[in-house]
Amino acid sequence: MSMTTTRLQSALQSLPENAPEAVVDSNFSTQLLEALGFQSQEIHPQFPTGDGAADKAARKTVGDDIFLYTKSNSYLLVELKGRDINLSSESAYYQKTVNQLKRYLLAPNCKTAQWGIITNSCHIQLFRKHGKVVFPATQCLALNDENIDEIVASIRKKIENPAKALTIAVYNNKGGVGKTTTTVNLAAILAFLGKKVLAIDFDPNQQDLTSSLGLSLSEDQVFKALTEKDIEFQSTAQTFSFPVRRANTELKFDIIPADQMLASKSEEFLESYFKPNTLYRNLAPARQEYDYILIDAPPNWRLFSKQAVYAADVVFIPTKHNNLFSLENAATAMKKFIPEMQAEKGDGSPVPLPIFFNGEKITAPQLAVAQQEITNILKTAKKEGCDLLPYFYPKYTTSRKDLHIHQLPSYANIASSAFSRVPAVYRDRAAHDYYKDLAKEYFLQ
Repeated sequence: MSMTTTRLQSALQSLPENAPEAVVDSNFSTQLLEALGFQSQEIHPQFPTGDGAADKAARKTVGDDIFLYTKSNSYLLVELKGRDINLSSESAYYQKTVNQLKRYLLAPNCKTAQWGIITNSCHIQLFRKHGKVVFPATQCLALNDENIDEIVASIRKKIENPAKALTIAVYNNKGGVGKTTTTVNLAAILAFLGKKVLAIDFDPNQQDLTSSLGLSLSEDQVFKALTEKDIEFQSTAQTFSFPVRRANTELKFDIIPADQMLASKSEEFLESYFKPNTLYRNLAPARQEYDYILIDAPPNWRLFSKQAVYAADVVFIPTKHNNLFSLENAATAMKKFIPEMQAEKGDGSPVPLPIFFNGEKITAPQLAVAQQEITNILKTAKKEGCDLLPYFYPKYTTSRKDLHIHQLPSYANIASSAFSRVPAVYRDRAAHDYYKDLAKEYFLQ
């Protein structure tokens, strides 16, 4: 085994114990970006994001388009801190730094940026950006002489091979909150907006997504695809298409239907075939083919919902303002279930998206009651060491106490559309606009 010290190891070793940000920048960041595959002309210091300056931005040269000179189409942003700042994930400064990076990634001049890194040379974490969604691609990792090359090589591999898809589990441990309606109409509106979409009915006992589109159930093909090596999971997909006669075209997205074999077998039987990552592993080819993968998960915390949440990058949680259990269960998912899958998976994902109120008319007094319930939920979570504020009130800041929660209005045509076997967004202008707003609020930059 070679005992040669790499440039990255040397850079790390050269840093004083409490090196301030300027020293980390001058003595470490260049070697880090070099190890990630970027040359000096592909790196721009103090990159103007349109909402503050990121410490570094990088992008590979394309023909004559040299990033240092053109500053166009940034790909990676790096937010540096000094070694005197604690960036471990439990520290107070960690969340501030993550929020700063997210702000830069979502800034006007960073629409093309797909990755962000925070580091102080003691810790490093990679984040992925897909549209409006920023989520961890690694845990926050402690760096030392022995592991730095391996960690940075694994980050480089991710940066050079991004998944095309964002995988979304639509989940709440409470039934009756409109998970299937959300999944179907979100898939349909994203397809309308030109995205390639796969929706998965992973609630084999209810089978609502499959039946709402008038598709046939899978007998055992999905089970076999998940448990046998020579069958590709995507081969079980059916295509839902909706003709648009005026434009002489059709809107379409793919669905993996509910499977009767999965519904008929006991959980004990299925667990002998399934590992925690079975669905996740089988989605690997689809992640390179689709823009969005939506998984309709059952309203419990058992085999299928665990598989769905593990497979996801983010968890989308519909709630009802007038259903306390749906709000409490959203908090339970955030405090307990999602962290359980993060620990199992080991890459920092999945993370929850902020809740939304789904399909009920809300009066001012009802909203006040819901807000009081949420205040109680947030207080309880805080006592347990969990800050759920960003997931209930994403626009709240200390200076601007904004209690906005996105609302999908109550609308009879959305609820009744399942009987016509066509997503409401393809039949009705108001439903179309509501779900377009939802897609833009959460997913589309």
